[in-house]
Amino acid sequence: MPNSFSVSGSRQEGISVLALDGFLDAHTAPAFEEAIEKEVSAGHNRIVVDCARLAYISSAGLGVFMTFIEEVREAGGDIKICAVIPKVGQVFEILGFNSLFEIVGDIPQAVARFAHSRAEGG
Repeated sequence: MPNSFSVSGSRQEGISVLALDGFLDAHTAPAFEEAIEKEVSAGHNRIVVDCARLAYISSAGLGVFMTFIEEVREAGGDIKICAVIPKVGQVFEILGFNSLFEIVGDIPQAVARFAHSRAEGG
């Protein structure tokens, strides 16, 4: 039986929030990729990925983040990650995501970081 995964999108203060739920692996990564592509295509380059309900991430899932980060940053935006459970956080840490992505505690913190970085001119 395949692992379940879903991604739901919302907007908060002009920022796209993608909430991940379940197992993000090679079978489910295309759904996440499609969700980010939809945001980027709509010109939404400030994206928060809420990982509060993300139980597992594989290299394929991590690859989705890497696929879009350069394009989003070149367009003046960013991808911020929040609410990472320890098991997933450990994977991010091992692979150096902490130095590539800003990882914060929750959605309001991530949204606030966009306001903060904009105030600094970045």
